[in-house]
Amino acid sequence: MGKLIAALLVSAGLLLAAVPVALAASAEFGTPTATATFGKQIVFTQPVTLGEAIGSAEILVTFPGSAGPTVFEVPAPSGTGATELRYTFDIATDGHVAPNTRLTARWRLYPVATPKVATVSPPVSILYADDRFTWQTETGSLVRVHWYQGDATFGARALKIGEDAVESASKLLGVTETEPIDFFVYADQSAFYDALGPGTRENVGGQANTEIRTMFALVTPDEIDQSWVGIVIPHELTHLVFDTAVSNPYHFPPRWLNEGLAVYESQGYVPSDQATVKATAASGDLMPLGSLTGQFPTTFDRFGLAYAESVASVDYLVRTYGQDALVSLIKSYATGLTDDEAFTRALGVDATAFGDAWLASVGAVAPTRYGPVTAAPAPSLVAGAAPGSTTPASTTPGSTAPSASGTGVDSVVLAAIAIAITGLAVVGLYARRRRQDSAGT
Repeated sequence: MGKLIAALLVSAGLLLAAVPVALAASAEFGTPTATATFGKQIVFTQPVTLGEAIGSAEILVTFPGSAGPTVFEVPAPSGTGATELRYTFDIATDGHVAPNTRLTARWRLYPVATPKVATVSPPVSILYADDRFTWQTETGSLVRVHWYQGDATFGARALKIGEDAVESASKLLGVTETEPIDFFVYADQSAFYDALGPGTRENVGGQANTEIRTMFALVTPDEIDQSWVGIVIPHELTHLVFDTAVSNPYHFPPRWLNEGLAVYESQGYVPSDQATVKATAASGDLMPLGSLTGQFPTTFDRFGLAYAESVASVDYLVRTYGQDALVSLIKSYATGLTDDEAFTRALGVDATAFGDAWLASVGAVAPTRYGPVTAAPAPSLVAGAAPGSTTPASTTPGSTAPSASGTGVDSVVLAAIAIAITGLAVVGLYARRRRQDSAGT
C-alpha cells in the first residue's frame, strides 16, 4: 500500500509540473504603445512579426491591486510576417477606470501547431489621467495635491489639511506611511462625478481609492476654509492609512470598522450622531453591526444611521478596551485573520459578542438572528444501531463496538481504498491529458 500511494503522489506531481513553456520562435515583438482618451478609451498596440500561423490571441490587462490580469480574447492575426496587434479598452463597456490608474498590458499568442504553448509579448504601461484640465501640483512629505481652480494659497491649504490628516491617522493606527498619496481636488460637480464613475451617490463629497493611493474631493476655491472641508479630507485619507495598516490578501475588515474609524478620526463621536443612535435605540430600529460589514444602506436616513452606528461602536471600543486594543485589532487584521479571530485576539471576545455588548451599552437589544444554524450531530453509523439512535441497540457480550470516530481497522481500509481510487483517477486524467497533447488538441 505504501508503494502504491508513493507512486500515485509522484504521478500527481508530474501532472502539476506539466506547464507549457513559451517558444520565442513563433513571434518577434516590436515596441508596444498605449494611448488614452479620458472617459472614452485606452488603445494598446503591438507590432509583431509572425513566424507561424496563430490560432488564438489574448491581451492581458493588469489593474493595480488585482490578483492577476484580466484576459480579453481578441481576433487572431491572419497569415505570417509583419503585422500589428490592436485592442481598444472601451471605458463605457469594458469598465470605468479611475484617473491616476496605471494599467499594464501584455499580448499572448497561441500558434496553430502548438495551441497549448503560448508566446507572450513584453509589457506596456500607461497612466490613465484626467487630461481635461491644466492641473497645478503642490508636493509635501507624503501628499501631492493637484487642483485646477484657485491660487497657490488654495493648494497650500489643501496640502496642509492632507498632510496633517495622514500624520494623525498614522499615529492613531500605529503605522508608518512611506508611499506618496495623490489628492485631486475638483471644483465642478459634473467633472467630479465623471472621475468617480457611474453609480456615484449624490451625497459623496470625497472618495479614497486605496488601490491607486489616490483621493478625490469636490472643493471649490471659496470653500477651502469651511469646516466641512477639514472633515471630508481627513476622513478619506484615514481610509488610505487604514488600508496600509490592514493590508493582506485574505480578508478585509468590516465596513463599519473602516468607516467608523474614519469618522472618529476626522470629527469624533459628535452630539448629532449620539442623538441619532440614542433615538434609534429607543425605537428599536438600530442595525446590528453584523449587517454593516459590507455596503451601507442606500436610503438617506439609514445611510446616515450606518455612519452614526459605526463611529459609536468605535468610540465604545476605545472607551471600553483602550486605544492600544484598537491598534491591536487593526494589526490583527493585517495577518489575514477572520473577524472573530481578530476580535478575540485583540479584545478577548468575538465580533458577534462585541456587537451585542455595544448594543447593550446604548440600551438596545440584540435582534433575533435568522439563517443558517449549526446542524445537530449525525447518528453514529454503528452496526446494529436502531434507526435514528446514536448508540448501538445491542452489543454481543465480550465484543467491542465499532468506533464511531472512524479509527478502527474498517476505517483505515476504507480510507486506503478512497486514496487509491483518487490516485487512479489522477493517473487516468494525466494519461488522457498526455494523449490529447500528443494529438495536438
